Amino acid sequence: MKRKLTYILMILILSLMLGTCQHVDSVAQAAADAEIIDRGTANFISMSARAFGSAAENITPEQEYYIGRAVAANILSSYRLWDGDPELVSYLNLICAAIVINSPNPSIYSGYHVAILDSNEINAFATSAGHIFLTRGLINVTKTEDDLASVIAHEIAHIQLKHGIKSIKTNRITEALFITAAAGIGNAMGMDITELSDVFDESVNEIMQTMVNSGYSREQEYEADIAAMYLLAGAGYQPSAILNMLAELDAVHSTGSGFNKTHPAPRSRIYFVQRAVNRFEIADNRLERQQRFNNALNLGVAER
Repeated sequence: MKRKLTYILMILILSLMLGTCQHVDSVAQAAADAEIIDRGTANFISMSARAFGSAAENITPEQEYYIGRAVAANILSSYRLWDGDPELVSYLNLICAAIVINSPNPSIYSGYHVAILDSNEINAFATSAGHIFLTRGLINVTKTEDDLASVIAHEIAHIQLKHGIKSIKTNRITEALFITAAAGIGNAMGMDITELSDVFDESVNEIMQTMVNSGYSREQEYEADIAAMYLLAGAGYQPSAILNMLAELDAVHSTGSGFNKTHPAPRSRIYFVQRAVNRFEIADNRLERQQRFNNALNLGVAER
């Protein structure tokens, strides 16, 4: 029995590598019709083929939006939006607009939107739908508009580099492999196809939770830092503001919570940013923006 299941799985995986998911689906059902394999195994193979097809397909801007909206809903199930100062929210969105309009991808399905989370925790999140969430705690760490812009640019970089979507694609393939293996196991143990479908659905939910709770990989964070520097330079902000912000975050570093739960240690990021900062020569006009920053934050998140 074990050998038979192994052969089935090997043939299935090779077929998936060499053919389309529709072809594998039809072959599996034809094999069941000819009584080469039983109908349950055929159904599992068909489901595996569809899972691999889903993993390989290009995600459209509309799909990116709806996936991101689901992630945003996940975030807002853990954090409450802060609406203490609509003018401050508008100010953050103007900074965001200045950055994205000078970026490689200024227009996405539903645009970019910045909102404030009512939390003293130091953290930030971005979704593929263009949502950028900054906590009050993170905003309070900033000292200049360029600091704020560096945080927003970093989150925009995650969106434009499609880090969230790439994470989902990787996990879709992992789950597709899980279903493939479960084809044999499920039949051997007498599991119903709906049981394994439920396991798959739960795994998708876990993927989204991981994006919110665990954050991106170290490599993706470093990549977003470098991309953010180019975004800042394009909008006339100081790319070195990322260094200032990381130094502030390092000073309030607290292992295992908030920002430090979802990001690499600031000190390790500073090392990579320092190596890239000399690529940019931007006139330092931060003082011209300081009064605007002071006015925006004077009655904003300072009232906490």
